[in-house]
Amino acid sequence: MLQDIKVLELASVLAGPSVGQFFAELGAEVIKVENSKTQGDVTRSWKSAGEQTDDRSAYFCAVNWGKKSIALDLTSEQGKHVVQQLAAQSDIVIASYKPGDAEKLGVAYEQLKVHNPQLIYGQISGYGSNDPRVGYDAVIQAEAGFMFMNGEPGGPSLKMPVALIDVLAGHQLKEALLLALLNRARKGEGCRVEVSLLQTALASLANQGSNYLVAGKVPQKQGSTHPNIAPYGDLFTTQDGKEILLAVGNDKQFHDLCAILGVLSLATQSAYATNQSRVQHREQLFHALHARIGTLHSSALMPQLHKQKIPAGIIQNIQQAFEMPQALPLLVHGDGLKGVKTFVAEFNTAETGHVHLSPPPHLGEHNSEILAGLH
Repeated sequence: MLQDIKVLELASVLAGPSVGQFFAELGAEVIKVENSKTQGDVTRSWKSAGEQTDDRSAYFCAVNWGKKSIALDLTSEQGKHVVQQLAAQSDIVIASYKPGDAEKLGVAYEQLKVHNPQLIYGQISGYGSNDPRVGYDAVIQAEAGFMFMNGEPGGPSLKMPVALIDVLAGHQLKEALLLALLNRARKGEGCRVEVSLLQTALASLANQGSNYLVAGKVPQKQGSTHPNIAPYGDLFTTQDGKEILLAVGNDKQFHDLCAILGVLSLATQSAYATNQSRVQHREQLFHALHARIGTLHSSALMPQLHKQKIPAGIIQNIQQAFEMPQALPLLVHGDGLKGVKTFVAEFNTAETGHVHLSPPPHLGEHNSEILAGLH
C-alpha cells in the first residue's frame, strides 16, 4: 500500500520505532539510523533476567521488524552528511530527540527541509518542544493520573505493565503523519508534526477524565472494576479455579446473567434493577454473584454466557493469548525470531497485498547497502 514511501527513523526505544514498523508493515522502506558510539538503540541492551539473545533483545524486537539499520556517528561531519543525504531522499522522518538535540546534530526539520521541501517530519517528545525534560512512559503515567487510579483501594499506586503511553503516542503520530501525507498529496506541501507523551496521556484519560471534568469526581483506585458500570471489570472464581471477568454493560445483560446463574430474583430487586443502583450497591452485588459463580464450573458457565451475548472472559496469560486463533494472522517469523504486527486493520481490497517483514536488523547490518545507494 505504501511501497513508494521512504521513511527515515531517527528514533529509539518504543514510541517512535513503533511508527517506523507501522510504515514497514504497509510496505514502506524504513531505514533506522542508530548511534554507533552508544551501540545503537538503547533497547538492544534491555534484556530481562536470564534472556539469551544477540544484539536484538526481545524488547528491541517488539517494534523493529521490517527495517534496515545503519550505524552512524551523528556528531561527526560524515555521519551528519549521510543523514542529510538520506533525508533528502525520504518522504518521512521520525524523530524522538530531546528539545534542542536535533538542532545540535543538524537533523532538525528546518535543517533537513532545505534540501527536501516536501519532507514530512514527525517528532515525539516527552512534554513538547518548549520543555527540556526527558519524557519516559513510567513518569508520564505517574504525572498524568494513570498510576494514581491504578491499583486496589488503599494499596500503592501502580504503573501499567506495558508502556501504553508510548504505544498510544505512536498511534497519535501515525495519524498525524498519514494526515500530513494526505495534505502533501493534495497541496504538495511538507510539514512538521509533533506529539508529546504528556498530551497523549491526558487525551487518553477518556471517561476517567470526563468523570472529573464533567462530574467533578477525582477517580480513585478501585482495582479492575469500572467507576460507572456494575458488574463491569469484576473478577469471580469458578468452582474449577478459573478467574473470569464480567463486563455487563446494560440492564438486559444483567437480567440475562441472573437467569443463567439461577438468581433471577436479584435482577428485580431495587438495589440491582438499574445500572446506577448496581454501582451504588456494588459491594453487596459482588458478594451475591461471587457466592453463586463459585459453585459453577467454567466449562458449563462460559458457553452459556457467550450464547446470551454477555461479555465475559477467562483471565489468560500471554502464552494463552497468543495461542488464540485471532492472534495467528498477527504473528511474524524470521531468522529464528517471532514477533507481532502493530497494525491490525484488514482491507477488502487486493491492493494492500501481503508485505513480507524482514526480521529486526542487527546494528549497522545494512550500512554497506545504504551507503552504496547514496552514490
